[in-house]
Amino acid sequence: MAQKPSIPKGTRDFGQQEMAERNYIFDTIRSVFKTYGYAQIDTPAMENLSTLLGKYGDEGDKLLFRILNSGDAFSGIDYESFRTEGDAYNSKALSLKVCEKGLRYDLTVPFARFVVQHQNEISFPFKRYQIQPVWRADRPQKGRYREFYQCDVDVIGSKSQVNELELVQIIDRVFKLLDVRVLIKINNRKVLTGLAEICGFPDKVVDITVAIDKLDKVGLDAVKEEMLGKGLTPEAVAVLEPVLLLSGTDAEKIAAMRKLMGGGSASGAVSETGLKGLDELEELFGLIDAAGIASDVEIDLSLARGLNYYTGAIFEVKALDFAIGSICGGGRYDNLTGIFGLPDMSGVGVSFGADRIYDVLKGLDKFPAGLKSATRVLFANMGSSELLYVLSVARALREAGVAVEVYPDSAKLKKQFDYADRKSIPFLSINGESEMQAGVVQLKNLATGEQKAFSKDDTAAILAFLG
Repeated sequence: MAQKPSIPKGTRDFGQQEMAERNYIFDTIRSVFKTYGYAQIDTPAMENLSTLLGKYGDEGDKLLFRILNSGDAFSGIDYESFRTEGDAYNSKALSLKVCEKGLRYDLTVPFARFVVQHQNEISFPFKRYQIQPVWRADRPQKGRYREFYQCDVDVIGSKSQVNELELVQIIDRVFKLLDVRVLIKINNRKVLTGLAEICGFPDKVVDITVAIDKLDKVGLDAVKEEMLGKGLTPEAVAVLEPVLLLSGTDAEKIAAMRKLMGGGSASGAVSETGLKGLDELEELFGLIDAAGIASDVEIDLSLARGLNYYTGAIFEVKALDFAIGSICGGGRYDNLTGIFGLPDMSGVGVSFGADRIYDVLKGLDKFPAGLKSATRVLFANMGSSELLYVLSVARALREAGVAVEVYPDSAKLKKQFDYADRKSIPFLSINGESEMQAGVVQLKNLATGEQKAFSKDDTAAILAFLG
């Protein structure tokens, strides 16, 4: 029996319509990146596993797709050395023995590796963007895939918050062009570190941020329960709870947090790190106000973003009119390159989730009409002589930058009309013996019904009609 065709869960095929729509997203994002001076690089789909492990926390490490070494990867393995209890084995240690490479989890860590490896070839501050797929061994669900594209934009080699401002401006511009209303949420990881300090558990900052990052998904009670499960005391959780419920204007939130970080919490502890984070937030929002950002921007002190490498400002973007997870996010990382041998190289960046943005545009019916086909003109095939007659016209239009198709078979005219209709081709050219004798080509606008004849060699007039 023939094998039933299928693809892995969490991956998707994209037909011509979907690719036209996806390229619309990529082209829009790319055009904005370029206007801010960012240039494109690419990195391999797979990286050495040593490059990836330990950069995303324990939860991230579990989601790495590992690539089995080529050849007989399991030959010569001393399985007994990996045995734990009974018939069980230490699968994590065993996988490290047989897997030296993994599919990239994001584009930021490979970017840091790229910067260090090519540091003598690039100029700092280094501004780059990447539009490539990433892979995560996650449970597939709505808006969450195992293979998906990220559109990353980063600048490294500068600590100025002008860079953070530019990223907010880029986010604002991209979603204005895509006609999607968004809310840009901003926090600072130093503030989260300060929270861990004032509640008396500075060594639990990762556990606290991982729990807080789930607030929107699971609610306050579940977050409190998770923190208690990680070893925080009820008194420590009580110090954090008012912060998670904090409301008001951005200025009011900063003022309230200054009081807490300055010794006004129930613990009475002071956090200089937290106060520094609040200074950075205040400076950034001053820049944002001066720049006149049109999108809604707010401080969200519950925003954590789970990746361990963030050290300063963190960003998350939500669509206001469509229920889905974050569609863009990122932050400041002060020493990501240090793990590759280049310390104190601060960077900041954001990543646009192209697949979720696609779902938003599809759900809101925001894709422009006419994306289905790039073809502007279809030349009908009326026979061998007529085919030879139109080939030079098709060539001239293509050289002028017009997408043209010549129907390959001398089929019934209705079939050729149907082909143009299915592909949303706006112009059809039907030329028979009379047009050949007159030295003209006919062009018909299929939307309006307007039809005109042009001299076969008058490319300029034909282009004017095509618009």
